[in-house]
Amino acid sequence: MQRGSKTSANEPRRVRDPAAMRSPSDLAEGLPGRPLIRVLVVEDQRALASALEIALAAQPDLDCIGAVGTAEEAITLVASRSPDVVLMDIGLPGTDGIVTTRRIRAIHPRIRVLILTGDATPGRLAEAAAAGAAAFLAKDSAFPDILAAIRAPIDGKILVEEVTMAALMNTLPSANARRGGRSPDWGTLTTREREVLFLMGEGLDPRAIAERLVISLHTARGHVKNIMMKLDAHSQLEVVVVATRAGLLSESEAARKTS
Repeated sequence: MQRGSKTSANEPRRVRDPAAMRSPSDLAEGLPGRPLIRVLVVEDQRALASALEIALAAQPDLDCIGAVGTAEEAITLVASRSPDVVLMDIGLPGTDGIVTTRRIRAIHPRIRVLILTGDATPGRLAEAAAAGAAAFLAKDSAFPDILAAIRAPIDGKILVEEVTMAALMNTLPSANARRGGRSPDWGTLTTREREVLFLMGEGLDPRAIAERLVISLHTARGHVKNIMMKLDAHSQLEVVVVATRAGLLSESEAARKTS
């Protein structure tokens, strides 16, 4: 999808007429028993916003309730139209998409916010995860990947589609370069830390890891901190990248299956 020209500040945004909207209890045509997923697009690039709105509305199980271009419009529409999913651009005029995501999640925790960005960097991903985003997608992601993220179940993970993750991994220094040519030492990790590392590789945050392993959040955070220190990583994303490059995650999975 191509980025379009900026919308004029005086140009009204299009929001679907409420009379033409279907309720969440409506069932998608041809998909019996499956409720429609209501999607709000928040994107200030008018051409991209229009393309997304049209493409989403064509899906039988999705109801695109409109497209807006600012944080203020997004907050208003979220309150009045109750979407299930918000497709959120980061680079909004005024209040950016990260702050807007945090505001939406604080008031409406059931809403899944999917970040759409032209700045797919580890720092932005960390900000998105901290704000409570459910997915992190590059603006040039394939449309099927965007649809998959919209339809993904709520499971406590942040979804990063494969191409975006590959791009993120390429922006980080290699494990050997950061450690003076030495590889991360798998042997220094305890059995529990290996379990935690595997769950981090699945995309779980410390809270979800604590629930999965039936341990306290404090303990889960302590394990994550120890793993970061032992693998010389500065973020959870970097842990996953370092471990993936060193083959630790595949070893962790193999150990888990044989235990």
